[in-house]
Amino acid sequence: MKTKPALPSLIERFFTERLMRQRSVSPHTIASYRDTFRLLFAFAQEQLGKSPSNLDLHDLDAPFIGKFLDHLEKKRSASVRTRNLRLTAIRSFFNFTAFEEPAHSAHIQRVLAIPTKRHSKEQVHFLTRPEIEALLAVPDRSTWIGRRDHALLLLGIQAGLRVSELVGLDRDAVILGRGAHVRCFGKGRKERCTPLTTTAIAVLKEWLREPSRRGAQALFPSIHGGRLSADAVQYLIGKCVAIASEQLPSLKQNVSRRTFSGTARPGSSSRPVSIAPSSPCGWGTSPWRPPRSIYMPTLH
Repeated sequence: MKTKPALPSLIERFFTERLMRQRSVSPHTIASYRDTFRLLFAFAQEQLGKSPSNLDLHDLDAPFIGKFLDHLEKKRSASVRTRNLRLTAIRSFFNFTAFEEPAHSAHIQRVLAIPTKRHSKEQVHFLTRPEIEALLAVPDRSTWIGRRDHALLLLGIQAGLRVSELVGLDRDAVILGRGAHVRCFGKGRKERCTPLTTTAIAVLKEWLREPSRRGAQALFPSIHGGRLSADAVQYLIGKCVAIASEQLPSLKQNVSRRTFSGTARPGSSSRPVSIAPSSPCGWGTSPWRPPRSIYMPTLH
């Protein structure tokens, strides 16, 4: 008599053994894969009438996974990039299952054969100098929160840091003085060093003189001393864009999660401009590209 493979135990071993113990993936990857299976189990509950604890491996066949991916795009308005990201998590699980349940190889191979969907890659927009100045003028620098938000936005814009990198910075990650730079762990858990501009150095010096909230080590803490979440930073950016776009409507179209990797020369859509103390935000007018990040070895 054939026994159906227990899906809950496979899921548990996939997260605890494969992802955490064997591969030691980052917390961001764990969270992304967790969200994928939460969505998948909710879809299975709706379509099959089964709770996650009652599912077995054969419930997750290739046609069902295909319907789930279509559901993400049509019902949840997920982008093709997000759809492919969810499929990557599912493939990773079935690759693990292929070694745990070899008797079901044919079923597993049909799921692994689901292709990723091709999509067009849109051009990343850059901010112009007036748009940057409008954004940086929004925070009220007479308050502690306003000074924090101003320093966070300025560092994000001039250093081209991701949101996850900004919220993960500690106070000792900023090295001022000669060869000023900021050290952070970026994508792929690679530690890198990004040079700081004159304007960023001045703003960060003033910010670091502020007393830390409840002994917080985070460079940009919350009012309670904890570390800001990515959602909090995205909310901040959205709020600043909404206010600044009243004067510059182009901000609504130009700002995205990748916009802060550089800025555009005024009147151009592709050439970044230099960072210099010739304007309130430190952006000049000579050709420049965002500083190349220098990957630094970890010292043991």
